[in-house]
Amino acid sequence: MISAGIDVGAKNVKVLIQEDGKVLGKGSVLAGLDMGADIKEAFDAAFKDAGIARDKVEKLYATGAGRNEVKDADDSYTEVGADAAGVAYLYPEARTVIDVGAEEGRAIRVDERGKVVDFAINERCAAGAGAFTEAMARALEMPLEELGKISLTSTKAVPMNAQCAVFGESEVVSLIHQKTEKRDIARAVHDAMATRITSMARRVGVQPEVALIGGVAKNVGFVESLERDLELEVMIPDDPEFVSALGAALLAAGIAK
Repeated sequence: MISAGIDVGAKNVKVLIQEDGKVLGKGSVLAGLDMGADIKEAFDAAFKDAGIARDKVEKLYATGAGRNEVKDADDSYTEVGADAAGVAYLYPEARTVIDVGAEEGRAIRVDERGKVVDFAINERCAAGAGAFTEAMARALEMPLEELGKISLTSTKAVPMNAQCAVFGESEVVSLIHQKTEKRDIARAVHDAMATRITSMARRVGVQPEVALIGGVAKNVGFVESLERDLELEVMIPDDPEFVSALGAALLAAGIAK
């Protein structure tokens, strides 16, 4: 059965098409003011990648903050449910799922069947989402990819107590004026973010194995800070930003329940 999942997030709209558990195609576009157009563009990209026509898809499930904008979806699932379904398929041994996107972070504890046992979500303004690192990269006048890489070269932990991007940027400016090295500031940014995510995860109970998904999972600096804070390694799939869409597609096909 060919099914599709669409994850309408705060920053990106992602579509994944699968057949019997095999990914056929993916598409992702930046979310703008015209959500309808963005959804269509993401679908078009996914169908082009898959090399199939849209009428080949038998069922479509939607997830993400904007899931209600997908008018032709057969059903919708919360981000928590889609995350759990996607991770359970990729990593049956996972018991903790951490999803960090542009505007929100989630921690989910699942059982041996991949069913949600408990979950927690961080506040939108908290220093625990991708938008925070993007703002800090701008403050340091460097690309986001470089922010992650340069933090790996730091050997000095610098305290950072920011609760949101506004105060975080002020702290970064103060550290710059104190002649703190950029690599140490970069590490401080990721450490602060990781601390908040770890604190959230511990509210639901961190149990190995831990899977990290969401776009921020591609930030090597954050991954190192998170593993250091958790005191364990995390599992990261090849396309961590598409796991929610994968979960929705698997739920649509009945592969995940």
